[in-house]
Amino acid sequence: MSVAELLDGKRVCVCGGSGGVGKTTTSAAIALGMAALGAKVAVVTIDPAKRLANALGLQELENEPRRVEPERLAGGGVEVRGELWAMMLDPKRTFDELIDRIAADPARAQEIKDNRVYRELSTAVSGSQEFTAVAKLYELDRDGDFDLLVLDTPPSRNALDFLDAPGRLTSFLEGRALKTFIRPTGLGMRVLGRGAAPMLAALRRVTGVDLLSDLSTFFGLLGDMTDDFSRRAAQVELMLRSDSTAFVLVTSAQRAAIDEAIWFRRTLADSGLPFAGVIVNRVHHDVLGDAEPDDVIAALGAQLPAGLAARVAANFHDYHLLARRDQRNLIRLSAELGDHPLLLVPHLDGDVHDVQGLLRVHRYLFASEAERERLIADVVA
Repeated sequence: MSVAELLDGKRVCVCGGSGGVGKTTTSAAIALGMAALGAKVAVVTIDPAKRLANALGLQELENEPRRVEPERLAGGGVEVRGELWAMMLDPKRTFDELIDRIAADPARAQEIKDNRVYRELSTAVSGSQEFTAVAKLYELDRDGDFDLLVLDTPPSRNALDFLDAPGRLTSFLEGRALKTFIRPTGLGMRVLGRGAAPMLAALRRVTGVDLLSDLSTFFGLLGDMTDDFSRRAAQVELMLRSDSTAFVLVTSAQRAAIDEAIWFRRTLADSGLPFAGVIVNRVHHDVLGDAEPDDVIAALGAQLPAGLAARVAANFHDYHLLARRDQRNLIRLSAELGDHPLLLVPHLDGDVHDVQGLLRVHRYLFASEAERERLIADVVA
């Protein structure tokens, strides 16, 4: 099975996995491959290292999708019949835009954004950045401008926070976490309990921060906007669980990454999210079979000096050991997956840092099984 078959009929592809396994590269290669088939695709990343922008030959990405110029994608034997767009999420700006969208008027939106509590909430509160990511994904999906959205998520254990973020942030905004501190009075004011009031009064004297006033103002400004947050959280949940969404797990063949992949796969299953399959990057394929280093030395002896032939044989032997290790890990992962597809991308001779590198990865992801085996054989050879 190829990625094209994996994503047939899908509108959202969520790429999850641990850090350092090529997830950003894979997300970009998937988006490029689907665009090559004629789709209008946007790839969205929250990767602060800007690797996606570099891979696409762009100086920077913005908080709205930006089209990758077709001439950047030319060459490499792949004709891009559709459109490839890319963006890097700015969580603070996305949160501000969300407030602008749901506030009753621009003046109220500005008051909220100027409030000290909001400024902390939009940058530091647990779940706020992840919430903005899924909020942006939801907005792009609802607008319907793209045939497919490909999301490059944070490393997997943070990705689960990412999936839970809408509900957690909504709970905060509804005040559940603050009810022990804040209670309404008959005058509609919000006051703190006896234990908290002296502490915050001392804080105000030392720092000049009137947290009680800021909280009162913030919740007063927010008003019934919390209902909108709750509705959005429910709609995001529906989108992530929809049959038109596919979760693709990206990993490498190393033991720690495979352990993480198995954990993430089980977590997705427990959560009832639509899991599509696994892409394994940087796989070492066996080049020696049952041959021993001495066999390689004998085969190379007529063509290379003895010392060089021995070093080449030792290198082949080390690669052979890595391939055996990878094979054991892949067998364990395959047993966990059951009938779900497992797509392998071989260990390439260099990092992917440009469009040509993306096209190399794309060939393995979008090839038929027979074509993929031939490509891998060429790499091994």
